[in-house]
Amino acid sequence: MRRNAASLWLVPALAMALAGCGGKATDEVEPNIPPKDFKQEVLSTLSKTLDDPTNARDAYISDPVLTQVGSNQRYTACVRFNARDLSKSYIGSKDRIAYFYGGHLNQLIEAAKEQCGNAAYKPFPELEKYCFAAKCG
Repeated sequence: MRRNAASLWLVPALAMALAGCGGKATDEVEPNIPPKDFKQEVLSTLSKTLDDPTNARDAYISDPVLTQVGSNQRYTACVRFNARDLSKSYIGSKDRIAYFYGGHLNQLIEAAKEQCGNAAYKPFPELEKYCFAAKCG
């Protein structure tokens, strides 16, 4: 009888002790880690989202900077390029904004003028020369 009573007490005590180990500190991600491989992540995303990701022209990218996004700050980078559509015609230069969370690309969308209007663009030859394996011969 004592053995059963002891085991009934031990199980809840063990469960409570283990619950204390799974606190939020290990589950939370620091949102504003500076992205390291941001160019490669942008290239990878563009390879999946552009109609024809080969032979982009006039490609530029800004370094990631902390930007006010709503009530939070997030790392963002701006990308400008002229890509081709499905008929292989160039569609004109477009700006996109990349949002980073926890050091990784979270979203890459068309940018409004005010989002990338003051971006410090630098040449992005990796995009112009990039050969996406499935699309190149």
